[in-house]
Amino acid sequence: MSARLATGRILAAPGAPDALAARLVQAAGFEAVYMTGFGATASRLGMPDIGLLTQTEMTTHARDMARAVSIPIIADADTGYGGPANIARTMEEYAQAGVAAIHLEDQVAPKRCGQLAGIRLIPAEEAVRRLQCAVASRPAGGPLVIGRTDAMPAAGPEEAIRRAKLYQDAGVDLVFVDGIKRIAEVEAVARHVEGPKVVSIVDGNETVALKAADLEQMGFSVVFYAVTALFAAARAMADALTVLKRDGTPAATAPALMTYADFSALVDLPHFQDLDHRFG
Repeated sequence: MSARLATGRILAAPGAPDALAARLVQAAGFEAVYMTGFGATASRLGMPDIGLLTQTEMTTHARDMARAVSIPIIADADTGYGGPANIARTMEEYAQAGVAAIHLEDQVAPKRCGQLAGIRLIPAEEAVRRLQCAVASRPAGGPLVIGRTDAMPAAGPEEAIRRAKLYQDAGVDLVFVDGIKRIAEVEAVARHVEGPKVVSIVDGNETVALKAADLEQMGFSVVFYAVTALFAAARAMADALTVLKRDGTPAATAPALMTYADFSALVDLPHFQDLDHRFG
């Protein structure tokens, strides 16, 4: 992934709530996938992203996703799941899971989705030490470290930019200002934060007007589309089930459905059939 980032071209990483969605991201031709904690919590628990998943659940989710695709996975690692020893274990677990990068945020635990109100921040100096611990604890060949700040909604753009610069000085590979909802906020980060940086475009706010090419020109290295696939899938399932309940048959949904053959190809059934044919 480092070599890909060195090209200067922006890396688009759509969010995937599970391994099946990760396969769809890869099949669509994207070069990376984002393991979103928002989506992981929704798919595993059917609950909101308020810090409910444990380190073990998140790293297991990452490992399952890494088995399903060959493109790099950028994974949410929440706050690191505890103190310095926990952060060191988090780095080891994600490295063993096979992810290419993780991001650690500066929220008070239990954390919550960066788009929600009520976010509380740890002191910036503490966040710096935690990121330094992550960098120092990274195994050889381990994941890149992305320092994430949620200060934009909690404390405003000036504090978010200040923290992003502090985290860069701490030695992280990229910085990520989350909780952005307005184009002006994207522009402020682009203007004041130099070096490799991440932006997240969240469906439902005005930043969706910015294309990946626009963000590349602004100087962003990676763009997440964290909830696009999740929200699309949830709406499609809800609509299909509404029709099924109303009509007593799924017939009317047929034009919108993936075929059995296409789905079988997506989950790589031919590979396993070939194994049975050769060795069964």
